[in-house]
Amino acid sequence: MKGLILCAGKGTRLQPFSYTQPKSMIPVVNKPVLEYCIESLTKQGINEIGIAINQSQQVIIDQVGNGQKYGANVKYIYQTEQKGIAHAVKQAEQFLDGEPFILLLGDNLIAEDLKVLIDTYNINNSHGSMMLASVPNPQDYGVVEIQKEQIISLVEKPKNPKSNLAIIGVYLLDSSIFEAINNIQMSPRGEYEITDAIQWLIDQGKSISYTITNSLFSDVGTVDRWLEANEWMMNQKWNNQIKVGKPTILENCIIKGPVIIGDNCTIINAEIGPYVCIGNDCRIENCEMDNSILLEKVIIKNLKYPVSKSVFGREVYINGDDQNMITNLNFVLGDKSKINSGN
Repeated sequence: MKGLILCAGKGTRLQPFSYTQPKSMIPVVNKPVLEYCIESLTKQGINEIGIAINQSQQVIIDQVGNGQKYGANVKYIYQTEQKGIAHAVKQAEQFLDGEPFILLLGDNLIAEDLKVLIDTYNINNSHGSMMLASVPNPQDYGVVEIQKEQIISLVEKPKNPKSNLAIIGVYLLDSSIFEAINNIQMSPRGEYEITDAIQWLIDQGKSISYTITNSLFSDVGTVDRWLEANEWMMNQKWNNQIKVGKPTILENCIIKGPVIIGDNCTIINAEIGPYVCIGNDCRIENCEMDNSILLEKVIIKNLKYPVSKSVFGREVYINGDDQNMITNLNFVLGDKSKINSGN
């Protein structure tokens, strides 16, 4: 069995952060989402992993390399046109070489162990298996309809969902998926949908099994979902712990866990947490913040008002000396943004 992680999307909903990095490289708890995907595969002994990227995503190759540091052998597959998930899978046909494979989306975090999906596939002797979850807003997902414990239909983002069981971007498929992809048409939104391909298999009488997870998951495709993922991942991995890098300096600070602070940071006269992740080489003075993410080399000084539910890109600079000019409690600032109210 092999693994395939799709990362070639443009991440338009995550702008301005996706201007400078692929959304699969967005850090959650100071680690790129893509690394969680790789680790979930290698945990199941799946070491042959393909990563679908586009030609502008050299940063992924620079970070992941050949996969050796994860105990994997990584191959890169180029998707030169973004025509949907099924189109991306088609580009990987040669790499997959007829083997069954787990398909993950590179901007998805899934708390559920992939062993559940593999066991479901093996027990049912099916042509594929899918991970589903009950959601309150099924119209925002691909949705399945089930009768007599069998999937009978899949619809991408239906206006009138027939169930609340959402497809959360975790699949196990065998090589029959390529015949299906070759027999579907482009959808009205201009993509070759993996849901259409799986529906084609079902219509041909091929069984697709499923498992329903009660564990947390997030599509880290918007700033709100990024912050949400950061919070539940911190709860899951750190509880109320505080992790401080070296040689980080803390002076006259109150830290409320869970909080993660990177290396070479200086934090003075500040109240930090809960649910704050601070990257390396940051400086924070005279401010209060919770539920926020700071990437590397952020400088924030002298804010009168507490900061909450904010994301600061790399090398953001904020100096709030003139307190009346900064009243925004929620910041979304891309790399190298500057706010200097003292000028």
